[in-house]
Amino acid sequence: MQYKASSVDDYISQVPEERQDVLKKLRSVITTHLPEGFEEGIQYGMVGYYVPHSKYPDGYHCDPKIPLPFMSFASQKNSINLYHSGIYADSKLHDWFVDAYPKHCKRKLDMGKSCVRFKKMDDIPFELIGQLCEKMTCEAWIKTYESAIKK
Repeated sequence: MQYKASSVDDYISQVPEERQDVLKKLRSVITTHLPEGFEEGIQYGMVGYYVPHSKYPDGYHCDPKIPLPFMSFASQKNSINLYHSGIYADSKLHDWFVDAYPKHCKRKLDMGKSCVRFKKMDDIPFELIGQLCEKMTCEAWIKTYESAIKK
């Protein structure tokens, strides 16, 4: 589902009421645990966390006017989705997350390349998401990103 939001608060206010507290908690976990350097805003119609142009002037290679995306979350029709580029780009981080997930959630992991889908709001592993946020600094993400696109 796409929301026409101009800010994170605006985005959260537009999602179904029964999801708003969950998204507020998810936002709080991310902003508490994400290393310094990332900024929060709306990217691609979702709540996004990205490397600002002031830190990485080149921006995203697909559209250099856009700051370098790192992670985001969205309320979709049947789930809340968490997108994390580090999981996609760093196999060690991916493997750590996949191994750690069952220790934090009784449900089977529903995951694409960089997308983790949570269909049951009560089973979102907030502690694990906080740990995931701490695993990659802004500088480490830039280095990982550049090594992947400059091959």
